Amino acid sequence: MHKYLIILVSALIMLNISGCKDVEEKENEKTNQTSNKEDQSDELILPMGSDDHSYANIAQVKTNHIHMDMNVDFESKQLKGEVRLDIENIAKTDSLILDVDNLHIQHVTLDDGSKANFKIGKRDPIFGSPMLINIKPNTKSVTIAYETDPNSKALQWLSPEQTAGKQHPYLFTQGQAILTRSWIPSQDAPALRITYSADIHVPSELMAVMSASNPRERSESGDYHFEMKQSIPAYLIALAVGDLEFRAIGERTGVYTEPKMAAASENEFADMEKMLIAAEGMYGKYKWDRYDVIVLPPSFPFGGMENPRLTFATPTILAGDKSLVSLIAHEMAHSWSGNLVTNASWDDFWLNEGFTVYFENRIMEEVYGKDYADMLMLISEQDLRKEIEELDERDTHLKLDLEDRDPDEGLTAIAYDKGAFFLKMLENAAGRERWDEFLKNYFQEHQFETITTEKFVKYLNENLIEPENLNVNIDEWIYGPGLPASHIKIMSEKFAKVDEAAEAMKNGKDLTEIAFDASDWAYQQNLHFIRSIPTDYGPDKMAEIDKAFGYSKSGNSEILAEWLVQSIRRGYDVDKETTDFLTRVGRRKFLTPIYSELIKTEEGKKRALEIYEMARPNYHAVSYITLDGMLGYEPQ
Repeated sequence: MHKYLIILVSALIMLNISGCKDVEEKENEKTNQTSNKEDQSDELILPMGSDDHSYANIAQVKTNHIHMDMNVDFESKQLKGEVRLDIENIAKTDSLILDVDNLHIQHVTLDDGSKANFKIGKRDPIFGSPMLINIKPNTKSVTIAYETDPNSKALQWLSPEQTAGKQHPYLFTQGQAILTRSWIPSQDAPALRITYSADIHVPSELMAVMSASNPRERSESGDYHFEMKQSIPAYLIALAVGDLEFRAIGERTGVYTEPKMAAASENEFADMEKMLIAAEGMYGKYKWDRYDVIVLPPSFPFGGMENPRLTFATPTILAGDKSLVSLIAHEMAHSWSGNLVTNASWDDFWLNEGFTVYFENRIMEEVYGKDYADMLMLISEQDLRKEIEELDERDTHLKLDLEDRDPDEGLTAIAYDKGAFFLKMLENAAGRERWDEFLKNYFQEHQFETITTEKFVKYLNENLIEPENLNVNIDEWIYGPGLPASHIKIMSEKFAKVDEAAEAMKNGKDLTEIAFDASDWAYQQNLHFIRSIPTDYGPDKMAEIDKAFGYSKSGNSEILAEWLVQSIRRGYDVDKETTDFLTRVGRRKFLTPIYSELIKTEEGKKRALEIYEMARPNYHAVSYITLDGMLGYEPQ
C-alpha cells in the first residue's frame, strides 16, 4: 500500500487533529517500557500527511531549520552523526512525524535535554517509513542521532576506480524527488521550505561541498561548515565529497571538478557569467549569491540537478565545443523557477520544469541567438511528440495525478516540454514585452514560496489573461491530454537545410559530399539528421552514413546516444560503442532508450542483460530502479 502505512499512533493523529493525546493507556505502558526506542510491534493504519508522497504532519508541526553534524565514512559507506530539527509546533500537538527510509536511528533528544520516545512504521519500498516522535507543546527542537544505510537511495559511494582521477573515493547525493529521507530524517515534502546548516567531516585529502556557502580551498583538517540562509525544500539539500578543485569563471560563477577535468570544465562553462547576466536582465536579480557548478563522475543519473548555489552536472555535457551548455542555462533558470518559486506538490511538477525549459530557451536566445534557441525548441518538440505516443493519456496532462505512485514517474517531457510550449503560447498571445513583465512580477511576488497549479491559474487569470482580454484556452493545456493544436509552430532555416540534406541522401547523393557540406552543423542539426534516416535503411546504409559523418566516434553524448539507438534499430553493429557507452555513462536519459531498443529482440535482450550486469554497479539508484523494472532484472 503506497498511501497508507502501519504504525502505532492515535486515531486523532490519523485525522490530523491538533492537540491530540497519546494512544490508549495500555499502549502508553508499552511505550514507556521501550522509551526512546523504535517500536514496530503494534500496528495501525496511518494515512499520508497533507502531501501524497510524505507522511509528515507539516500542517501541525513544521521544520524551520535543519542543522547536520555528520562524519563521512567511506569504509562503511555511511554518514554518521546527528541532525537537529528546529520546529514550530503550530497545533501544540504531542507528535512530530518525519519521513525516513532505512535510517538507523539511535536516539532522539528534545531541546530540554530529555530523551524522546519515537516509533518507526513498516517500510514502503517507494515512500519509506513515517517516524513518529513524541514531543511537548513547547518543544522548539529535536536532535536525532543516526546512521545512514550503505544502500541509501540518495547516496552514491564511488570507489577510486569509478572516478576520473582513480586515486580517491567519491560521494554524492541526489534528493529529488523523495530521496532526501534516505539520508536525512526530515519532513520531505516540497511544500515545506527550510534553511539549513551543516558541519561535515571528511578525510583530509578530500573536499566537501553542498548546496550552500562553499569553500574554495581544501581544509587540512577535513572539517567543513556550511550555511544555506535562503529557504529551500528538503529535496534541494545536497552534498558531494571528493578530490575536488575550484576554478573561477566570473565574479559570481565557478566550477568544481576532479583536477583531471578542471581545465576542460573551465573552458566549457566560460559563458556562465554571461548567462547569469542575461537571466537577471529578463526576470530579476539572482537571489542565491553565487552560481557554481560541480561536474560529477559519470554515474550521476541526470543531466543536471539544480541544487541552489551549486548545480550538480553530468560530465556528458563536456563536449569540448560548448554545444551542450544549454543544460547549464536550464539549471541556472531553476534559480528562479523551481528554487525561488517551487511546486507545492509533485503533481505540480510542470511549474518547476515547464517554466525552466522556457526560461532556458530565452537565456540561450540572448547569449547564442534566436536560430540556436529555435533548434533547441524543435528538438524538444520532437522529444515531446515521441513521449506523448508512449505515455498513458492521463500522464500527458500538465497537472498530474501521482497519488500512490513514485513521483519520479512525473519526470517526463510533459512537465518539461509541454510546459514550455504552454508558456510559449502565452508569450505569443500577450506579446513578449507584456509576458516578460508578467513573469518577472510572478517570480518577485512568489519568491521563496511554494505554489500549486490552481494558485498559478488564478494568478495568471487575474494578472494577465483578464486584464489583456486574451483569447486562450488554458484548460486544454493544463488538464487536457497531448499537445494542443494551439501550440506555437517553430520554424528553423537551419533545420530546413538538414531536411534538404536528408532528402538528397534518399535520392542517392554522395554521402561524403553531404557530410562535407554539413561540417559546420550545430549538434541539433546532426541530431535532426540522424532522426531523419529512413526506417528502411539497413546495416550497409548505416555503415555508409557512419563512415561519412563519424557518428560512432562523436564526442557529443547527445549525438552518440541517438546514433546508437538508430543503429541498434536497424541492425548496424555498434556493440563495442554501445557497451562502452552503457558502462561509462549513468545518465538515465541516455540509458533508457538504448536499453529499450536492445530488448526488442531476444538476442538483443540477452546482450542488454550481459552489459547491465557489468554496468549496474556504476549506476545510481535513480537509474537502476528504472532499468531493473524495464529489463526484468532481479539483483542477487
